[in-house]
Order: sequence, then structure tokens, then C-alpha cells
Amino acid sequence: MEETLYNRIRVFRAEHRLTQGQLAREIGVTQKTISTVEVGKFVPSTVIALKISRYFGVPVEEIFFLKK
Repeated sequence: MEETLYNRIRVFRAEHRLTQGQLAREIGVTQKTISTVEVGKFVPSTVIALKISRYFGVPVEEIFFLKK
């Protein structure tokens, strides 16, 4: 059974009133990286996932999760 990685980046960005570009600059990636991760076209590396969760101050599992 295939699992898909989902994320709540958009929700966290909205709560912090950040654009994709602002978040990207904060964690050292491009806006396109944030965009493609948000919509599920790209699975982030562990490093990117950890940087995003660290930026928002929450465990990585609050932002990224699997569904079967």
C-alpha cells in the first residue's frame, strides 16, 4: 500500500503571515522549493523538513504526516 507525505506548511505560513518567499529565505531555499513541497509535487529532504519545523518551533510531525 502506497503512502503519501502530506504537509501543513500553508497553514503554518498563514498563522505566521508569511509568504512562500519569506519562509524560503528564512530556511535558505528557493520559493519554488517551498511551493512544490506545499502542493506535494516534491518530497523534501530531511534537512529541509527539519529546518521548516525548527523555524515554526514545532515537531516535524506537526507539519508533515503520512496517509495510506
